[in-house]
Amino acid sequence: MVKKHLSAIKNKISLFTLIMISSAIVISVRNFPTEAETGMHMIFFALFAAIGFFIPVALVSAELATLLPKQGGIFAWVKAAFGERFGFVSSWLQWCYMMIGSIPMLYFVGGSLAFVFMPALAHNKLFMALIVLLLTWGTTIFNFRGLKASGKVSTFGFLLGVLIPGALIIIFGIVYWLTGNPLHLDMTLSTKNMIPDLSKLTTLVLLVGFMRTFTGIEVSGSHANEVTNPKRSYPLAILFVVILGLALNILGSLSVAAVVPQQQISLASGIMEAFKVFFHQFHLAWLVPVLGILTAIGAIGEITTWTLGPVKAVYASAKTGALPKFFNKANKKGIPTRLLIVQAAVISLIGCGLLLMPKLNTAFWMANAVACCIYFFMYALMILACLKLRYTMPKAKRAYKIPGGWFGIWLLSITGLATLAFGFVIAFLPPAQLHVVDTTAYLTITIGGITTLLLIPFIIFALRRVWQAK
Repeated sequence: MVKKHLSAIKNKISLFTLIMISSAIVISVRNFPTEAETGMHMIFFALFAAIGFFIPVALVSAELATLLPKQGGIFAWVKAAFGERFGFVSSWLQWCYMMIGSIPMLYFVGGSLAFVFMPALAHNKLFMALIVLLLTWGTTIFNFRGLKASGKVSTFGFLLGVLIPGALIIIFGIVYWLTGNPLHLDMTLSTKNMIPDLSKLTTLVLLVGFMRTFTGIEVSGSHANEVTNPKRSYPLAILFVVILGLALNILGSLSVAAVVPQQQISLASGIMEAFKVFFHQFHLAWLVPVLGILTAIGAIGEITTWTLGPVKAVYASAKTGALPKFFNKANKKGIPTRLLIVQAAVISLIGCGLLLMPKLNTAFWMANAVACCIYFFMYALMILACLKLRYTMPKAKRAYKIPGGWFGIWLLSITGLATLAFGFVIAFLPPAQLHVVDTTAYLTITIGGITTLLLIPFIIFALRRVWQAK
């Protein structure tokens, strides 16, 4: 017993590691180009997404993680409120988001590396397919080593590949502006320039991109039982990520928009275009490939972190019988290796399949839209679970509690749910910037993908007695 207890303590991760894992999940420079394309409207979109979505889900996840810190993240939270069926559904949706949402990350790595070594490769589908396969299976096998090893990669990737490039692009953006260089961003503080035309729904689709920027804040809750003093550490980690995430995304995106002409921004390699302009301006062109490699490292760290987070919630549900016993197996590090292998196979299939789309940017956006829509359902369940548990577990100790009493929790819940519903509806429309030729095909694929992924967990759960009886 003593050895087992000491081993458990040894395998705990620190507050710093939790912050790095949480930051690697949520914060990324790869979102800058998507946001920069909207010009000064990005401030409106970012604040709307932050107030209506990011802050509500961050506070909800902080309360739930301190209420149920040792029971498996989103699965445990929703299960406590609505039972095993919806607990499994929520973990499934988070898992599906990871599998689809990781694809743009993989494309981003390919785009960054191509920019450094051979720009033409960014449009080479075979090269992108190889990147998808190598990174997917490489990060999967690496995660067999456990959370501590994954946490080291998260820390390394975030510091080198996100914090340094993000800080540099902000600093050089400010220097570029102060030295009187021509800006490609109209910074006029007028109503027209600051607030988008809300009558055009296609422009509002861009809100999905901003909400996508702030997704994943709850994923580290799956690791709560492996954190030293989770009731203190988790809220602190969440607070850090919220502040840093908002600052980096808004300032970084403004810098990209100011320096890089809008027509030259690519969703896959826009950050590199920004660095190219920055460093050529200061006669430091040799730094461009260095930053390209760093941003690729940051994305790889993000992929590594995402690979392990959501699958642990699915594993928690599998242990209760929601999935066949075959998926209940874990290695000595407590890693569900069989589920990770299935996950890697699905990502490989979807990632390579999307490359058949005529335009990479369209595939990039579609992956985001489908992933976000199914994730919105999970977030709705999470918010409703937090609200219900205030009634069913009113006396349970919560190290962190959403402020404002009943008014606070209801206001936060209504705000979050309304934003999720709005984001879900507009996500069905392709943004005008993508110039989608066949809108019917776009909508068919998007709606079909969302519907299928929502129905599958209910079907699986209904069939659970088949393998439970064996």
